[in-house]
Amino acid sequence: QVHLVESGGGLVHTGDSLRLSCAASGLAFSSSAMGWFRQVPGKEREYVVVSNKNGRSVYYSESVKGRFTISRDNARNAVYLQMNSLKPEDTAVYYCAAKTDVSSFYISVIPSPYDYWGQGTQVTVSS
Repeated sequence: QVHLVESGGGLVHTGDSLRLSCAASGLAFSSSAMGWFRQVPGKEREYVVVSNKNGRSVYYSESVKGRFTISRDNARNAVYLQMNSLKPEDTAVYYCAAKTDVSSFYISVIPSPYDYWGQGTQVTVSS
């Protein structure tokens, strides 16, 4: 059974940093494209950053480029999101997602192709 478990969310102030973690189990992590998405109530889920399976191809949304960094540790079956210079508009539930058994060329900013999702972790940035 596949599990993606996010952690590291919380309440911070503008300009602070947070590091989200996503621990994966039950899947071939090194063969999976991974992504971080976020969602606020009443809006569609949007991509934050996505990575191909080897981490060499990464797409950041314009809203987080230069502030957020994705990293993955295939030995630990984990993916991380370092978030710096946080803004109130970054407030959302953040989700980790996995698309399994893909080639090195596969990367997607669209939520629907992803096979598995975590339960989400709340990030709240106060002004």
